[in-house]
Amino acid sequence: MAQPSTDWRETIDPGEEARYARQAEQLSAIQAAKSAKYGTGRLLHRKPVLALAGSLEVLPNLPPHAAHGVFAAPGRFPATVRLSNGGMDVQSDSKPDIRGFAVKVTGVSGPAALGGTAVQQDFLLINHEAFAARNSDEFVGILPSVAKGPAALLWFMLRKFGLGGGLGRIKLLAATLGKPFAGFAAESFNTAVPFAVGPYAAKLRVVPVKPAPATGKDHGADMRAQIAKGPIAYDVALQFFTDEATTPIEDPTKVWPRDQSPFLTVARLTLDRVADDVEKLRFDPWGGLLAHRPLGEIMRARKAYYFASQKARGAA
Repeated sequence: MAQPSTDWRETIDPGEEARYARQAEQLSAIQAAKSAKYGTGRLLHRKPVLALAGSLEVLPNLPPHAAHGVFAAPGRFPATVRLSNGGMDVQSDSKPDIRGFAVKVTGVSGPAALGGTAVQQDFLLINHEAFAARNSDEFVGILPSVAKGPAALLWFMLRKFGLGGGLGRIKLLAATLGKPFAGFAAESFNTAVPFAVGPYAAKLRVVPVKPAPATGKDHGADMRAQIAKGPIAYDVALQFFTDEATTPIEDPTKVWPRDQSPFLTVARLTLDRVADDVEKLRFDPWGGLLAHRPLGEIMRARKAYYFASQKARGAA
């Protein structure tokens, strides 16, 4: 088992911001088309499943490498969670999809990742430990094809990666989108990509303390039933960067091995009630403390994407 290290680096290419701005324009066009069909909404994670509220309790006696930002000292913060289906379309919960678990922690205070002072910290998680796209170019290339249908997606993959590579990427994407889902109170959720924890870097996951598999295909109704029985608790854990070979910052497809970098539980998230409508709120990986600044190429691209999406739906 390796020790957490501060020797991480980002690889930033010249002209990135201009490229991200162009990509954001492409994604905004897709968002506008979907909003014309379904009503104003997000590009991805368009369909809300349910919003829940509760608290995040930071544990005492954390080791020095974990005690930064939200986790700097023991305490309790209000928290709101938006559960969602990850796709661009509004479709049945029974359809295969990536599932989203977006956490907003309020009551924090400190220098913000985007400048000024942060009064909240967002963590955006999915039910996967890594991304299917290797970089922003690949991600933005895939989305228009997904919007057009399977044939367009297959053609994009073959044209960009060749026969062998394209079929391999299709297989990976199909496995990602088609992963069976046991329910929001049963599965773990992960940031999938890293962010800063003070001078360190880490990924974050939440794990239900007492997993309760969904009993039906309507996940919103299932979580309402779960909350009616009592609070739902999740352990919140960090997995730290140890070295570039095994825990890379710039490769979002890499699952960080737990034998090299085990998860450290740092907080308990307890959800005890259904929240008011949160659809006008921003849940943004860049919406928080400088101490938790997002890291890596995908995260840098998401800064432009999320801002454009928020402007399009009147949330910016």
